[in-house]
Amino acid sequence: MIHELRIYHCVPGRLPALLNRFDTITLKLWDKHGIKQAGFWTTGIGESNQTLYYMLEWESLADREKKWDAFAADPEWHEKRAKTEEDGAIVASVNNQILIPTSFSSVK
Repeated sequence: MIHELRIYHCVPGRLPALLNRFDTITLKLWDKHGIKQAGFWTTGIGESNQTLYYMLEWESLADREKKWDAFAADPEWHEKRAKTEEDGAIVASVNNQILIPTSFSSVK
């Protein structure tokens, strides 16, 4: 099992739109493509309150490539994402990292 940490830095003021998009659109499409989330977080105390952190679980890098590519190519995703951005961009930048658990990690 590997985890992917994704960090979305929002355009100022657009975090609510991003949260709504995940809640009402993205998660349903992930279910369709077999993508499993391990959790979502926003910043309560820290540098930015316009950042969304989330983790995805993958069986392997090949599993990630297959499922993420299918999601990214899904016409429904492109259509619905475009609708959510009619008032302007939501995400300014994205960072992601593939995390491999250590031998002593409680999460494997």
